Amino acid sequence: MPAFRQVGEKQLPQEVALMAWSPKRDLIALANRAGEVLLHRLANFQRVWSLPPNENTGKEVTALAWRPDGKILAFGLADTKRVILCDVEKPESLHSFSVDAPITYMHWMEVTEESSVLTSFYNAEDESNLLLPKLPALPKNYSTTAKIFSEEKSDEIMKLLGDVRLNALVLGGNSGFIEVYAYGMFKIATVTGVTGSCRGLCLSSDLKSLSVIAEMQNSSDGPLEMMYFQLDTSLLSTYLPEVTRMARKFTHISTLLQYIKLSLTCMCEAWEEILMQMDSRLTKFVQEKNTTTSVQDEFMQLLLWGKASPELQALLMNQLTVKGLKKLGQSIESSYSSIQKLVISHLQSGSEALLYHLSELKGMALWKQKYESLGLDAAGIEDAITAVGSFILKANELLQVIDSSMKNFKAFFRWLYVAMLRMSEDHVLPELNKMTQKDITFVADFLTEHFNEAPELYNRKGKYFNVERVGQYLKDEDDDLVSPPNTKGNQWFNFLKNSTHLKESPLLFPYYPQKSLHFVKRQMEGIIDQCLQKPADVIGKSVHQVICISLYKVSQSEESIPQLFKLPFLWNNKSSSTHYVLFTMAESSISKIYILRRHTDTSRSVNNGLLAVEFGTFLNNSINESSESRIYSCLDAHFYDDETVTVVLKENAEQEGKERILAQLPLSSVYIENQERKFSWDLSKRLDEQCDDISTRTVFLESQWRVLENMKAQYVAVNGIRKVSCVLSSNLRHVRVFEMDVEDDGEAEEEEEEETTQTGGGEHELNQSTDNQDNVCGDSAELTEETGELESNLDSGPDPCHWYKDKPVTCVILL
Repeated sequence: MPAFRQVGEKQLPQEVALMAWSPKRDLIALANRAGEVLLHRLANFQRVWSLPPNENTGKEVTALAWRPDGKILAFGLADTKRVILCDVEKPESLHSFSVDAPITYMHWMEVTEESSVLTSFYNAEDESNLLLPKLPALPKNYSTTAKIFSEEKSDEIMKLLGDVRLNALVLGGNSGFIEVYAYGMFKIATVTGVTGSCRGLCLSSDLKSLSVIAEMQNSSDGPLEMMYFQLDTSLLSTYLPEVTRMARKFTHISTLLQYIKLSLTCMCEAWEEILMQMDSRLTKFVQEKNTTTSVQDEFMQLLLWGKASPELQALLMNQLTVKGLKKLGQSIESSYSSIQKLVISHLQSGSEALLYHLSELKGMALWKQKYESLGLDAAGIEDAITAVGSFILKANELLQVIDSSMKNFKAFFRWLYVAMLRMSEDHVLPELNKMTQKDITFVADFLTEHFNEAPELYNRKGKYFNVERVGQYLKDEDDDLVSPPNTKGNQWFNFLKNSTHLKESPLLFPYYPQKSLHFVKRQMEGIIDQCLQKPADVIGKSVHQVICISLYKVSQSEESIPQLFKLPFLWNNKSSSTHYVLFTMAESSISKIYILRRHTDTSRSVNNGLLAVEFGTFLNNSINESSESRIYSCLDAHFYDDETVTVVLKENAEQEGKERILAQLPLSSVYIENQERKFSWDLSKRLDEQCDDISTRTVFLESQWRVLENMKAQYVAVNGIRKVSCVLSSNLRHVRVFEMDVEDDGEAEEEEEEETTQTGGGEHELNQSTDNQDNVCGDSAELTEETGELESNLDSGPDPCHWYKDKPVTCVILL
């Protein structure tokens, strides 16, 4: 029987650019040339969801990576230089961030190192959950930008944070761009020292070493070369508990910044353009009226004498109308109350939580013995705390403006509504008709303050009035507020102004009365980003190059191959703490695959080595009888697990219909003890110039291979945890999916015969004489044992006797 069981096959409408198996589920993510990201299930290659490209995120997907727990899928977009974190359950973006270069490769790893300090941190409950109130869910009636924090998705934020155990998303791009993001969200290292375009990355699970494959040109007229770099990242390993705590704080801060941003977005959506109607109508009135009387005087005359000029009456009755005034009043009250609730419950809660986490981070920074080496700067964090305080002050100012505006508008609209009813000679309800001297004074003050014509405002905003004062705080502009709060006569301001000591006190947050809430928020984000950028720079500078090896010259034919599928392939062996690099050297020897092994502990030279593997004859003679000594070239190779490499092979024979083979290569057949010939490195030369000196192993595979019939297979993606593989043809449209730990069931006819035999046996049992019932007790024990064996077989994997047409068959024996 052929090895591996085929469970799915499909012709896809678009060319596949990337493939990546989920580490925890039977799901495979694909990205095609149209910029679409798709998720397929193992069974029959059924599509789960698809995320079409859009202009906001981007259309050119160049990298895919799964978070180690399989709950988040990350993909990089070259055209917009963005990284998107997507939920595995639904095609929705949970988080995104911009980078400085187009992403060409990404690797998401999880730290497996254990220590008593880390274990206690992993098991301890986050103190912030005990001390801080839970963040209120954002209202779901606003735009999709707030979906992550909406009521039906209140647990999405925890999904985004993931497990406490540290994991890191490593990004590689053009021009030596390499960055490390803790939990896939916040940057903790900017790596320098690597040149060229990144083709592969692998950060070891002990954080001691980073291996990089890069394509670079050593001279302006020289050929493109594939280079291998090994970088020492021992600072991350040495301070692993501190890095984990710091990264967790960074991630909380990043999440809270996003929460505040979305809260502000909801506030902007709650503010409606209809609120500007009063300003625009009054401006039009100024432009069209023939009298020299000011608008303020016109309204004052109406307030004092109860009579309006013909121009004002035409404005109120024909343009504003009684119905329109009522609608405007309701809109202002509804909008202001919604914004007020968002500020109190969401903006202030998020800001206070942000203040808490920054204060904790400052405490960590002051513990210099532990955190100074990582670049935590207490002074910079203090600046960030001050910026958050200024933002809270501005939010409180907005609350005061909303409160006073609601009172003013309510009194003004009530008076104007009654005046317009009298103009139209409609009946006025007695409760509306009552107006005290205090109410008249209140409306007069409102008219005096808000209805002054301002020609300089017309030059700036195209209007003479700014009756509505809330919208200016929500404008994302650098301009000063049109109507800043009046601080004249404020005793606290006068006291601060006259006290030089208090003015410079670090205990008082600076106040920006001329600026909008958006401006202060952007200023806060910039200071926090600058403060948290320093650790990334310090950790990045500590990373240094251990070795640089030129592997081979990139051939012209190889340049035409899609970059996304090129070998080399990097793998981190967690059990032996080694990096493996799989590559072929097309111009020197296409039939061989080379395996480079480097220990992650860069101070050791143990287990470092290089050898070549070639594949001898192992096909059955029934396939090609004339082939007695067949040699195969490797098209693609990926590590299946720490002990096995999955390869796609092609016959080197010249005849038509060359067979493509999917095979498993055990490393035990390659690395044989006491038979490894030490390779003498000459780092001044490329490896393809020294290939004759490299030790070669010829491998004859016995069972773990399968001929891929009617398919020009070229690439493979594997997952040793789920024991599956996906083979892609050279046209990038034809895929086949295999379960790798079971054999194929063979022909359907044989299965039908087996089932018929089993059915017949069951009927024979059923027709047995009832005289044998005395043996039931003894037989039941045997039946229990047989049933247990059957269940054990089903649990351990599909067996030809219990599967029919890829579906399990339950055999029931009646006694």
